[in-house]
Amino acid sequence: MPAIAIISAGAMGSAIAKRLVQSGCTVYTNLDNRSPAAHQRALDAGMINLPFETLLSKSNFILSIVPPGEAFAFAQKIQRGLAASQTLPRAFVDCNAVNPETVKRIGGLFSGTPVGFIDAGIVGTPPREGWDPTFYACSEPGAQDVLEEFAALSQYGLKADASSLKLCESCESFMMKKGSIGLFMTMMLTAHRSSPATADALMKELSISQPALMSRLIQTVPEGIPKAYRFVAEMEGLSEFVGGGEADVFMGFARVFERVAGSLQGDGVDVETLRRGVEKALELQGTSK
Repeated sequence: MPAIAIISAGAMGSAIAKRLVQSGCTVYTNLDNRSPAAHQRALDAGMINLPFETLLSKSNFILSIVPPGEAFAFAQKIQRGLAASQTLPRAFVDCNAVNPETVKRIGGLFSGTPVGFIDAGIVGTPPREGWDPTFYACSEPGAQDVLEEFAALSQYGLKADASSLKLCESCESFMMKKGSIGLFMTMMLTAHRSSPATADALMKELSISQPALMSRLIQTVPEGIPKAYRFVAEMEGLSEFVGGGEADVFMGFARVFERVAGSLQGDGVDVETLRRGVEKALELQGTSK
């Protein structure tokens, strides 16, 4: 059975690990300097905590599922660790929403080494009962064998598709979810800046004219608040990829997410504004039923 390293034990990584463990795979992780919550997620998922060097020598595949802004530095750490390892994994799999230029830099770290590089994108939310996200993966020409091995992990609960759709995943993810979260947050913070009454009036109008949109706001804004720090580098990367004047929209959302992440770590004012807005939306939604 495959042995897989998943870094890190966040909500997505631990949920994927749990699915693989349930299918009989061994999943390793490293919890150095991680929070008690991460330790608990890893325990619940059945992940095995190992020293970093040991983890590298025991794993067939190393999956990088980290905040996009940390993806390159983490790949460098793996590369340095592999240089001292006698047993090498089949491939390093970058599963983060980073732009093509960053992917090339990460892939370059493993060029000319026995370790293959796979560029993968996770489309969808973490696994749960009756649902699995899809890993869309691609590799450099000549590395088809290791890509097929990765795709074969589908039989162990990892829904993998070897295709080039990864190239579009970040834009699709932005348009379908992160873009709407950014729009909602911008709208709510701007309305509140005018006055709390204006913010309440906005929610009331949405409940009347756009009930489906308000339902999406209620679901996605609370999910987006703790993840805002992750979205900053992702939006900046998309801006670089798109280029031109139209790239400004991505930079604008990067600043919104940066503001919310700063509030979460700081005075909490903006975060409280967003949470109050969601509470008002829930109240109005209940009244309309």
